[in-house]
Amino acid sequence: MSMFRHRSHKVPGLNTSSLPDLIFSVLFFFMIVTHMRKANVMVKYQVPAGTELTRLTKRSATNYIYVGKPEKATDDSPSAIQVNDKLVSVPELKSLMTREYKSMDEADRNNMEVSIKADRNTKMGVITDIKQALREANVLKIHYSATSQKRN
Repeated sequence: MSMFRHRSHKVPGLNTSSLPDLIFSVLFFFMIVTHMRKANVMVKYQVPAGTELTRLTKRSATNYIYVGKPEKATDDSPSAIQVNDKLVSVPELKSLMTREYKSMDEADRNNMEVSIKADRNTKMGVITDIKQALREANVLKIHYSATSQKRN
């Protein structure tokens, strides 16, 4: 007889009673921190850098306008304007924003904002035309997107 007996050790069962709580906690975390993009960007843009930047606080009443070269364009192509999933001209932009403004209820109309995400090489004339069309559509709160640049 040997001195050591070989006992069969059973691995205790894993308690999974708190697993659904953990899964739902992780799910809610990702639902809160994830920002869903509303539009597929069809223009190439690289936003300029700035030093005095602030974040947009109320994004629900914010419309985004993308300005840059079309995805399938040559270097000498003019800048394209994209709103939602559609490339538009300046007159179309005015009518689109007018419809958007009129479709909102009175409380949200005062909070309606537009964020322009323009390529750093976009001509200022295009930006001025966009601003004029927004002014005519009664959209008066305009923001410009930029990346943070450290001060020297």
